[in-house]
Amino acid sequence: MKVYTLLPIAALLLTGCQHPPSAPPPTLLPPQASSGGKNLEDGEAFLRANAKKPGVKTTASGLQYQVLASGPASGRSPTRGDAVKVHYRGTLIDGTVFDSSFDRGAPAVFGVGQVISGWTEALQLMKPGDRWQVFVPSRLAYGERAMGDKIPANSTLIFEVDLLDIGGVH
Repeated sequence: MKVYTLLPIAALLLTGCQHPPSAPPPTLLPPQASSGGKNLEDGEAFLRANAKKPGVKTTASGLQYQVLASGPASGRSPTRGDAVKVHYRGTLIDGTVFDSSFDRGAPAVFGVGQVISGWTEALQLMKPGDRWQVFVPSRLAYGERAMGDKIPANSTLIFEVDLLDIGGVH
């Protein structure tokens, strides 16, 4: 299997706050120094209301998703050990975009098991050609950790995800 260079957000999505050696580590704010409690409450209220919307499905973990477009039903879903090629846009529940491969004009390639648990779960349900909106509760994202100045602690995250390919660039 080829090793791919991660694009900026893919590095941000990695669990464990990994970052390129040449970049400073992300700023982690202690929970008391952030609006984490309010973010958690707002996120939970958002998810409760969102779960009632037509077409929104909720998994056992609390991850929510809505299928916007479907690829061929015969396609296979990626496994935790696969690499995937995706286009995505990540926003906070207030609509603030914190990253977008669409805006950069280049898809991201990364391992399914190398990202936040909400992404890992969603990707394993998708098939190439699928476009989903994925609603990630804070506990399946970064939890009490803030990620730099773009993602506050306890944030529920929303992603539009296009699964382009399994196995990386072809």
